[in-house]
Amino acid sequence: MQAPVHHIVGLTSIVRERLLPVSGTVLARLNQKVSPTDVVAEATWSREHVLLNVAHQLHVRPEVADRLIKFNFKDMVPANAEVAIGEGLFPRVVRAPREGRVAAVGGGQVLLEVGESKIELRAGIPGTVIEIVPNRGVIIQTAGALVQGIWGNGRIDSGLLVNIAEKPDGVLTADRLDVSLRGSIILAGMVKDAEALQAAAELPVRGLILSSLYPSFIQLAREMRYPIVVTDGFGSMPMNSAAFRLLSTNAKRDVTVNAEVFDRYSGARPEVIITLPISSEPPAPREVETFAPGLQVRMRRPPAMGMIGVISAIKPGLTTLPSGLHAHAADVKLENGETVVVPLVNLEVVG
Repeated sequence: MQAPVHHIVGLTSIVRERLLPVSGTVLARLNQKVSPTDVVAEATWSREHVLLNVAHQLHVRPEVADRLIKFNFKDMVPANAEVAIGEGLFPRVVRAPREGRVAAVGGGQVLLEVGESKIELRAGIPGTVIEIVPNRGVIIQTAGALVQGIWGNGRIDSGLLVNIAEKPDGVLTADRLDVSLRGSIILAGMVKDAEALQAAAELPVRGLILSSLYPSFIQLAREMRYPIVVTDGFGSMPMNSAAFRLLSTNAKRDVTVNAEVFDRYSGARPEVIITLPISSEPPAPREVETFAPGLQVRMRRPPAMGMIGVISAIKPGLTTLPSGLHAHAADVKLENGETVVVPLVNLEVVG
């Protein structure tokens, strides 16, 4: 049975596709060295559309209205501009309610794109552009340590990693954040009160790496202007030992926190990348594995959720679980020495 892989790797080759959601302009060049915050592509898009039914407003047939319309496809239309003027002694006038661009015209109607905004696509990782995707973005490659999370607030930044968690079940409180941490990426443990997030914003920090976050703080975390990556879950959960060990041993290194939103379809996940010097290109991490004895795994469900263990045996056939369900299962030896029987669907490989 194949297993999903949760990447917590000390050294690997990292290749990431960075694409605009709409067609735009690619700014980066092939083989260009980029930093995480470099803008590699940009585009403009309109958040809203306004339909002007010119024929209806002028009380004329659609073919007559088409002749009276003053703008063509892709024309910019100023706010309050005369889109069309009727005929007669006291002609009716159709005006644009807002500034916009003509997205379509015909059939006696004009469709305006309004509320235009600019999208800037950032590299997200430090590395080298190895491929240009025309009008959409780039593919970037780098090498280093990689720790994936389970939730991110959509921000990107980089800085020096400082560990104030001290242990996997550490708790971040506002009084632990002082001016010496300004501009740092902080390995911070759990967050149990909103004041800690606000205090981090006031310094400001360049990012937080958390083991867990109370669900009631999710909206506040989304509003923070610095990136936040949650490695293990929501509520009060310690950081899994593999992630904590890798991150804490790389304290005082420059790290990138790409807290992009998890997307099961594209494979995008929030992650922490620590660029490391290499003499040769390391292998890329596997996206799937086959469950087998000796693999390091992470529990995905209570009661041992988040804990790391090693598969000691794959049970043959279906196993009857305490709940009465029958499922493919494995014996897993946890780091505390306990051996538990776990359904394979509740495991993910760490590597």
